[in-house]
Amino acid sequence: MKDIKYTKGDATSPQSDDNKIIVHICNDIGGWGKGFVMAISKRWKKPEEQYREWFKSKDGFELGKVQFVQVEEDLWVANLIGQHKINKDENGNAPIRYDAIEDGLKEVASFAKENKASVHMPRIGCGLAGGKWEEIEPIILKILSDNDSEVTVYDF
Repeated sequence: MKDIKYTKGDATSPQSDDNKIIVHICNDIGGWGKGFVMAISKRWKKPEEQYREWFKSKDGFELGKVQFVQVEEDLWVANLIGQHKINKDENGNAPIRYDAIEDGLKEVASFAKENKASVHMPRIGCGLAGGKWEEIEPIILKILSDNDSEVTVYDF
C-alpha cells in the first residue's frame, strides 16, 4: 500500500519520469466547459474531442466508466464519468456520485498497472461536482493505493 502524495502545482503538468495518467471527473450529460476540464483543454484538444464523440456515440457512456485519451507518448488523460448532471437535484444533493468514482478508479487502477503508470489528479470531485474530499480520499486509498498505484494529488 502506498500513501497519497500531496503537492502544490498544476495537475496538467505531472512531475514524474514514468508513464502518467491524469484523472479528472466528467459529467454524464456531455457537458465540458467549466472547472478543471478548461485547464486540460488549454493544453490538449483530444480529451475534450474524444469525450464529446463518446457522449454522441452513447457507446458505454455512463456513470463509472472511463475513457483513456493518450495526449503524449507517456501521458494519458482519464475522463472518468463520476458526476450525474451538473447541478444539485431537487433534494439538494450534489452531482457527485461516489460509487461511480469508485468504479471508475478500478478501471484506472488496472490501466495504471498494465501501463506501469503513476496516477495524478486535482482533488477530484470536490469542485463543481460538489463532493467532499474526506469521502473521496478513502476511495482513492482503497482502490489505487492498495493496488500499489503511485498517486499524486495537486493543489493549484
